[in-house]
Amino acid sequence: MASYSPVRSVERCLQILESMNKSKVSSIAYLHAQTQLPKATLVRQLQTLEQLGFVCRNVRQSEYQLTSKVMSLSSGFHSDPLVVEAGRVHAVAVTQLLTWPTSIAILDGSEVVVRFSTIPDSPISPFHATLNMRLSLDRHALGLAYLAFCPAAEQRILINSILNPDQQTPETSDLSDAPLYQRLKVICEQGFSEREVNTGDARSNTIAVPILGQNRVLGTLGVTYFRSALRRSEAITKFLEPLQTSALQIAKNVATLT
Repeated sequence: MASYSPVRSVERCLQILESMNKSKVSSIAYLHAQTQLPKATLVRQLQTLEQLGFVCRNVRQSEYQLTSKVMSLSSGFHSDPLVVEAGRVHAVAVTQLLTWPTSIAILDGSEVVVRFSTIPDSPISPFHATLNMRLSLDRHALGLAYLAFCPAAEQRILINSILNPDQQTPETSDLSDAPLYQRLKVICEQGFSEREVNTGDARSNTIAVPILGQNRVLGTLGVTYFRSALRRSEAITKFLEPLQTSALQIAKNVATLT
């Protein structure tokens, strides 16, 4: 609990900035209708913002607009990728439906990193925590789901980075005969990926699907379960449709937010 009351002048200033952000130009009448603040208060606040360089005024038309300086207010803000913001509610819904923990991962270099996990929402989980865990593209389900479905040019670059990690500038030569390529073809045909054998905790497995949008893979969505609790065929039957449906909804949410 705060030990003091909110500073009213700060609240008013932020109200004004928020309202102005919704319109190219703002008159006193417009801001009064949007914020319900007295016109005299609006004038004082706008004059202060003008002196600080956040607002400029068209004297002729008595209208105000934001300046580029307002961009400095967001320079210290580092949000989750849009796909994580759009996917949180759907990942939680998958866990509520299936009980098992769900994760969203995004590409980071030549790996994927888990940026959201519902482990806290799941009563049963093979792991205590996976947030910010880095996973390989060629052995982990969340990575394979990305690698298998990303555009061909990107896929070639990533595969060369995996197979030739010591090269500073990986060549994009034809590696279509490489076993990894064959594995990716199978994943594309079946529509999902699984963790490779002898990777990670042997007691568990992960089934993952891509989140496709904007002609690329936005991220990957996966469910992890204990092998002793479900046979592989049962897990695929139970998990695949909810995962694919949720991935589609997340992609639609991203498009809407964009």
